[in-house]
Amino acid sequence: MTFKRILTTSVVLAAPAFALAAGVSPRFDLASPAGSPFPSDRFTVADFGQKTLRRVKLPLPDCTQLPSDCADVHVINTLDGFNVQPRLTVPFTGAIDPATVTSQTVWLLNLGDTLTGHGFGQKVGINQVVWDVATQVLSFESDEQLQEHTRYVLVVTNGVRDTSGAPIESGAFGKFEAALDAAQARNADLAAYRKLLVDALRSCGTGPRIVAASLFTTQSTTSDLEKIRRQIQRTKPAPVDFQVGQSAAGPVRANFAVADVAAIQWVRQTGTAPAFTTSFVPTPALAVVPGVVGQVAYGTFRSPNYLNADIVLPATPTLTGEPQPLGANTLTAQVFLPAGPRPAAGWPVAIFGHGFSDSVYGGPWTLAAVLASKGIASIGINAVGHGGGPLGTLNVVRNSAGPVSVPAGGRGIDQDHNGTIDATEGLSAVGVNSIVSNRDGLRQTVVDLLQLVRQVQVGVDVDGDGAPDLDANRIYYTGQSLGGIYGTALLAIEPALKAGVPNVAGGSLTEVSRLGLFRPLAGAYLAGRKPSLINLPDPSGIAFFENIPLRNLAPVVNQVPGAIAIQQVFDRNEWVQQSGNPVAYAAALRKRPLAGNAAKPVIVQFALGDVVVPNPANTALVRAGGLADRTTMFRNDLAYGANPAVGKAGHTFLTNLAVPAAAPFALAAQAQIATFFASNGATFIDPDGAGPFFETPASTLPEGLNFIP
Repeated sequence: MTFKRILTTSVVLAAPAFALAAGVSPRFDLASPAGSPFPSDRFTVADFGQKTLRRVKLPLPDCTQLPSDCADVHVINTLDGFNVQPRLTVPFTGAIDPATVTSQTVWLLNLGDTLTGHGFGQKVGINQVVWDVATQVLSFESDEQLQEHTRYVLVVTNGVRDTSGAPIESGAFGKFEAALDAAQARNADLAAYRKLLVDALRSCGTGPRIVAASLFTTQSTTSDLEKIRRQIQRTKPAPVDFQVGQSAAGPVRANFAVADVAAIQWVRQTGTAPAFTTSFVPTPALAVVPGVVGQVAYGTFRSPNYLNADIVLPATPTLTGEPQPLGANTLTAQVFLPAGPRPAAGWPVAIFGHGFSDSVYGGPWTLAAVLASKGIASIGINAVGHGGGPLGTLNVVRNSAGPVSVPAGGRGIDQDHNGTIDATEGLSAVGVNSIVSNRDGLRQTVVDLLQLVRQVQVGVDVDGDGAPDLDANRIYYTGQSLGGIYGTALLAIEPALKAGVPNVAGGSLTEVSRLGLFRPLAGAYLAGRKPSLINLPDPSGIAFFENIPLRNLAPVVNQVPGAIAIQQVFDRNEWVQQSGNPVAYAAALRKRPLAGNAAKPVIVQFALGDVVVPNPANTALVRAGGLADRTTMFRNDLAYGANPAVGKAGHTFLTNLAVPAAAPFALAAQAQIATFFASNGATFIDPDGAGPFFETPASTLPEGLNFIP
């Protein structure tokens, strides 16, 4: 054998040993979102009509094999950037030690708002780490909500170790950072991305060696509602019309002295035949503080409608575009006026937003008396998809005369064409737009409340004497559950609101549904995807396991088939729905007010162990807004321990007057709100003083579920 052949043979035999000895590195194939750190502006295109100057352009999957994923990507590609609470992924060439993945070895660096440069240099850590054994993909969330329309660089350092304890290497990323190869150099978009990424890395300073990175821009979340508010403010609407009652004698003003109301029957439209279901409005709730509510009235007004038939607010460029009304809706407002002489400027007024599956004929009645006892009127409307169908009516039974019929203002529709109108039907997009979910139903509800604020500003004359009954300079907002969710966005957008109290609010709604009582709805959604993502054998057909840890826990090593696919779907849902997520608006309440707004006095009320809006969703809102000092936590665990009749759920502690054991806590929480508004947001009382059942502010932000067994 010649020397040349011996040398050649030695090299060939040594090759496998060399490959095995090569260190683990992040994969860096920018041909696919799964082949490199993600998110990445590599998967966007230039779009100078957007505040980000970019628009997302993910490659479509096989639409025959993955029709649900395909439909999702079509919607995602209308957005101008990536999730502001992203689940980031980094694929590797081999196994790593997930215990070495921390905020000191992997982090994000803020490169500044694309319009103002605000936030440049802020370092953001990571949380909720998952290592997937089968795919060798690391995933994690940013430790906090990111700023909208802002550039970030994701940094992975060699502080991350492989399973032998060796530092990971730069591999393909190192080559890309050093220079483009011939094929890459011919790709203008890739070359442009490399230049931006290399420039971004210069901002990272000295420290551990960077072995992988990704540059991405977050989406705009508040733009549409900001623009719509300005559109509404440029108009002078017709006043609220209270001449909407029908009696045997003809039309009458729908303004009733509470002392004259024997009952109010709600004839709710529940089917298209049409079919109706009757019940009674909880008028006895006004008696919790006797004699303080003087009048209840009903009036209609017109509000611009931005939703298309698919319950979607069509996308427009976030910088240069303007959302366009597609018509208008006639809405019914319910007003409670305090007893006694009206103040010269009218009564201060609190808008109340009702919860999911409730209506203006539920929750608002439970607060009206306590608010009125502090001289505060209250007003509300049905949210999109709530209150039954549009043919519903109220029959006001009077002591002094015959009944009066009033339009109930139901906003439900028979969306699935099965002949019935369910309690929330019409709130959410379905079909190919199902990833949008209730994002735009919530935003349209905010639009309607912006219009209601404008109606108060131009003058609400309930009794027809020519003078406004509501003070246009003292408008407040409080809302329970879903009302706290859409109400947080309203408070962030509308400068005319002087103070607000979101109650048991939180987000994202993807997190709310997967963590709490609505988890079966999340399972049904996963089961309905094509192909189904259900990954647990269970007779229900909707049980699943996504294997995402709660915050501040050790990394999860995932070996559950299908869990990663579910994680991706949940992340994409949250991404698309961010402009309807209260957490995306929380910073604008006080920390970073939007243009034309000032920091607002707020209180965030929540219950420890809430099973409907679980604590991690509550605290996400509080952390995003920097509102820990403005919290009130109801210790439902202590209340239940003292008297089990209070119940375990905790969610309805503000409105639960019907349960005698729970009613004192409801009245105490309501008194905090009423006192806060009566002082124009200056007085922040503890609902039970030195008692143990309310913490003001909360002693800790609970990141666990804390459900009562």
